[in-house]
Amino acid sequence: MEEIILPHETVMLDKFASDLSLEVLHAGRGIITLTNISVDRPGLRLAGFYNLFDSERIMLIGRTEHEYMRSFSPEERLERVGKLFDCGVIPCVIFARDLPVPSELMEFARKTGTPVFRTGKTTTVIMAELYGYLSRLLAPKTTMHGVLMDVFGEGILLTGDSGVGKSETAMELIKRGHRLVADDSVLIKKVENELIGTAPERIRYFMELRGIGIINVKNMYGSGSILTEKEIGLVMELEHWKRDKEYDRIGGEGGFEEIMGIKVPKLTVPVSPGRNLAILIEVAARNHRLKSMGYDAAKELIQRTIGR
Repeated sequence: MEEIILPHETVMLDKFASDLSLEVLHAGRGIITLTNISVDRPGLRLAGFYNLFDSERIMLIGRTEHEYMRSFSPEERLERVGKLFDCGVIPCVIFARDLPVPSELMEFARKTGTPVFRTGKTTTVIMAELYGYLSRLLAPKTTMHGVLMDVFGEGILLTGDSGVGKSETAMELIKRGHRLVADDSVLIKKVENELIGTAPERIRYFMELRGIGIINVKNMYGSGSILTEKEIGLVMELEHWKRDKEYDRIGGEGGFEEIMGIKVPKLTVPVSPGRNLAILIEVAARNHRLKSMGYDAAKELIQRTIGR
């Protein structure tokens, strides 16, 4: 069952600065708490219009806002900048084009613990980078029970009841040169029309194997055996073989798994003694790649049969 997680991320100041190539002018509280993908350019606020102002947005100062602040007397500038910081806790302030920071703004930043950054990039460029960064960081999320693997470049999400053999199958795939993204709990982000899966930070690279215990896949098999994130292209549900159930033997239209409103192709694979699931998953990954390129073996066979 999906557990929807509301957008809310706390990023360490050094990481935020590194991710966006920003110069730290004032560390403030040392963290950036983000809840909104929008960025605020406070020209209207400096002019006294505060309707619909959201203090939880990152504040970006470009040349226009900077010149407008310079047009005030020091007393007026102090008053207007003070009103900005009185509206709430601002995540951080970023100055574009290597613009100098007015002393009045830095004074309030120190009082409120607000981090202040600067970049040589133009306002348009840093605005676009911030939007992409925030869109990805604050994308809608959900968690699902399963194992996410990168198999021949395809993101395969293995689902099924506990004990059906998901982790053991994943281990066999790792031995065959494929890469683990997440085991047991898969954190899925909806980025535009894509589902990007990753592992929760606390369990990243770890895997539980019944009868053996917890292992660290990265330490045991090397960095080539793991991947930080992967787009989910196919869901494969493993289930114990049911004699009275009719399984797909042709591979026609197939089913779908809906995750956060996006339909992902889904296959149901019966598990029974003697079946090599790792090979089946490899075949499924290759076949899915061929279908995405326009070739469908089942349709070709049906056309040949009808054509006789």
